[in-house]
Amino acid sequence: MAQEDDAQEAAPDTPGMHTDGAGGARRRPLRVRHVEETVEVAVPVRTAYNQWTQFKTFPRFSTVVHAVEQVRPAVTVWTIGYGPLRHRFAVETVEQDPDAYLAWRGLEQKPSHQGEVEFRPTGSGGTAITVRMLLEPRGAARILTRSSRATRLTARLVRGELMNFKRFIEGLGQEGGAWRGTIRNGRVQHEHPEPPRSRVAQWPVG
Repeated sequence: MAQEDDAQEAAPDTPGMHTDGAGGARRRPLRVRHVEETVEVAVPVRTAYNQWTQFKTFPRFSTVVHAVEQVRPAVTVWTIGYGPLRHRFAVETVEQDPDAYLAWRGLEQKPSHQGEVEFRPTGSGGTAITVRMLLEPRGAARILTRSSRATRLTARLVRGELMNFKRFIEGLGQEGGAWRGTIRNGRVQHEHPEPPRSRVAQWPVG
């Protein structure tokens, strides 16, 4: 899902926040990106979204994702690579709206990235899935982002992974699980927040 390939140079883009229909703040879509790819899948939005949230199943269809570990509610660790080569890095989900939107950012100090995926219903009852990514190179790695060939390679990789997901979910016909929570600024939102805890000692009764 999240890759660190080369892409053309773009000014850093820090998406702002705006208010959604429910009155909460959510991240604006990336205004500047190196890659944007869309694929249509022949399952409803809810099915496509639910399956996408099952990150641990990505190795079942991906050619580059080998393992995904959930280390915190909004943080996962991904192991990717080709052949014997492996790279492990952490990703934070910063925004998530069920059946609509998910945004993430890499937590590495080295060249990192941010990205988002949107889910939209199609007229035929299927789902259009759009992935956008912005790479954030550091130091000498910035030189590589000027290569249009690198941009094409990254786009081809992202599209290939989207096509793999399409074949996977259409083959299943239904999701194998789901996470229906909402995330704002990297924090899971609870429908009924817990009341503040009293600092006064509570003694057992009865």
